Amino acid sequence: MNIQLQVLGHALRAVAEEMGAALIRSAFSANIKERRDCSTALFDERGRMVAQAEHIPVHLGAMPDAVAAVMERDPARTDVFMLNDPFAGGTHLPDITLVSRTDLGFAVTRAHHADVGGIEPGSMPAGSTTLAEEGVVIPPTKLDDESLAAVIARMRNPEERRGDFRAQLAAHRLADDRIADLCARHGASSLRDAMEELLAYSERVVRAGIAALPDGRYEARDVLEAPEGDLELRVAVTVDGDELEVDFAGTDPQHDGNLNCPLAVTRSATYFVVRCLTDPDVPASAGAFAPVTIVAPVGSLVNAQPGAAVAGGNVETSCRIVDVLFRAFGEAVAVPAQGQGTMNNVTIGNDRFTYYETLGGGQGACPDADGPSGVHVTMSNTLTTPVEALELSYPLRVRRHELRLGSGGAGRHRGGDGVVRELEALEPCRVSILSDRRAHAPAGANGGEPGAPGRNALNGEELPAKTTVELAAGDVVRIETPGGGGFGTA
Repeated sequence: MNIQLQVLGHALRAVAEEMGAALIRSAFSANIKERRDCSTALFDERGRMVAQAEHIPVHLGAMPDAVAAVMERDPARTDVFMLNDPFAGGTHLPDITLVSRTDLGFAVTRAHHADVGGIEPGSMPAGSTTLAEEGVVIPPTKLDDESLAAVIARMRNPEERRGDFRAQLAAHRLADDRIADLCARHGASSLRDAMEELLAYSERVVRAGIAALPDGRYEARDVLEAPEGDLELRVAVTVDGDELEVDFAGTDPQHDGNLNCPLAVTRSATYFVVRCLTDPDVPASAGAFAPVTIVAPVGSLVNAQPGAAVAGGNVETSCRIVDVLFRAFGEAVAVPAQGQGTMNNVTIGNDRFTYYETLGGGQGACPDADGPSGVHVTMSNTLTTPVEALELSYPLRVRRHELRLGSGGAGRHRGGDGVVRELEALEPCRVSILSDRRAHAPAGANGGEPGAPGRNALNGEELPAKTTVELAAGDVVRIETPGGGGFGTA
């Protein structure tokens, strides 16, 4: 890229990064201000992503569908729209997206709110069977005082919800100001030209990366651990020159639980893998996705239809999509061994408080290096809530938080270790756990050993991978996250 384009491209990405910083620093809930479970991006006037902050992969790849849904409402220059409907550009209901107009297109924020109503505190029930059970469903709706009041009235801890909405709005006001400043300094026309070239540059880089892969068709399968039994995901990847087709034919139909993925989440996971295998440093714009075609059977786990429960699909099925895609590509090129393959979602709360966290684990070893330990893998990129912040804000005590030594798979290069996390309830509440890789361990590669599967327990008694249970004061929930697979024979 030429120097001017580099300058303008970095200026746009700086706006997205500053939006994220403003959102995180002004948020009320620990989930956003401590764990940073949020994402920000800029889009052009045609609804194409041109710049993003490096936040949550599962958020960012699904944002284009949200912008498209808002554009159908023909928003005015001063309008801000909110939505969380997974079948209108959302991911799952706690992830609330705001979309506003700028002088160059659209600004977007997506943040995981600690509660959006539903049958369980925290809105991540393990046993939901319909979308309505998971919380308030918000189609693309103009955000004003009246609509905001109506929405948060149906959520727990409405003042905290209001504070997080205001934090998102602050990020949008900042984006509006920064884009106006850029237009005044460089001219709107020059910036639009730069956006077009950034899109074209990203497409060229990704096409070159795909062209470097061996042509052919590569297939793989993997499973999710549903309460009623394993659910199968299948994929066939076809590399043809500088284009790529990803076909999920043969994947199980959507089921009665909540491991269903809206198509936006499936796209997000697929784009993440393509970026990893072509050029991870390429600007993540719409151009980077142009060479990729996704075929997902309607009514399947990876293309669920409206009304289906999706709380676990966004967090768990998205991880398995990444795993099965890497396994397919592994037939053509060297890829890492499997990482923990789960976000280990823990949601605790009652009518007075709600708390949500995801937990890191072991990353799979690479052909030339050990896997890192205690990290978020694949579609999550959040932090762990600091013990001091958690205990200050909630009636919970962290009894233990340490590496699960030896849980990484052996090999020429070892898989990373998982973690052990123990949370003690200090008052009666409920806990929901959505996790995976409890029965099926993360696989090693090229003769490497698998990582240790995860484990959940309440007061020492085994808990299922997906469960909701009552907690009394003094009860201790223990989560042991999976280790990553090893690479190569030890």
